[in-house]
Amino acid sequence: MGETGKELLERVQRELLPGEHDNRLVPAVAAGTAPLAALAALAAEQHRIIPSDWRTFLTLAAQAVDPAAREVLSTLAGGEGLALAKLGDFARACGLDDDAIRDYQPTPGCQAYPAYLAWLALNGNPRDALLAILANFAAWGGYCATISAGLREHYGFDETGTGFFDFFATPVPELEELYAVAIQQALDGGWTPERAIGYGRLLQGYELMFWNTLADIPGGTA
Repeated sequence: MGETGKELLERVQRELLPGEHDNRLVPAVAAGTAPLAALAALAAEQHRIIPSDWRTFLTLAAQAVDPAAREVLSTLAGGEGLALAKLGDFARACGLDDDAIRDYQPTPGCQAYPAYLAWLALNGNPRDALLAILANFAAWGGYCATISAGLREHYGFDETGTGFFDFFATPVPELEELYAVAIQQALDGGWTPERAIGYGRLLQGYELMFWNTLADIPGGTA
């Protein structure tokens, strides 16, 4: 008997989880050594990423053939809309106003992740894209929890300023159960995950590129 959807997802998340020292920015925020300029850049870059990912998830939801996958991707898209409002609070806590966010010039290293995610929506099977996305979430949620704690301890941010990270760091058990159901429905439909794992490896690499690009901002942690 092969792996269940839950077992497959857990295995791929373990296999693709970055090493302890691969991400150079998040530990610096946890220690209070990351400069505010890097945090402000994080906020400004995310103002480009969130709307892009929102559209990507909606596109993938429209393509999905499995009911659970459509529900997962639609829910993820809705979450991006909620996160965008909280992102504004984080940006303001970093000293950015609307003009600063609009005038900010995004960096290739930070925008590679959403660009590749959009590529998956155009070129990848939605079942493959879903596993790649879900495999990445294990690391993302942990990063957000660590950043939230660091912002409170070392940078004086309150719960409004950390709300963006708290949103992504808070587990939603019902949704996580649906992830496994979606992967199981794909397996039951004859899908195999080999290509998706390759996509997930690239997506995880692009996320690390995002964090480490920010870590290399002058005065940062490099």
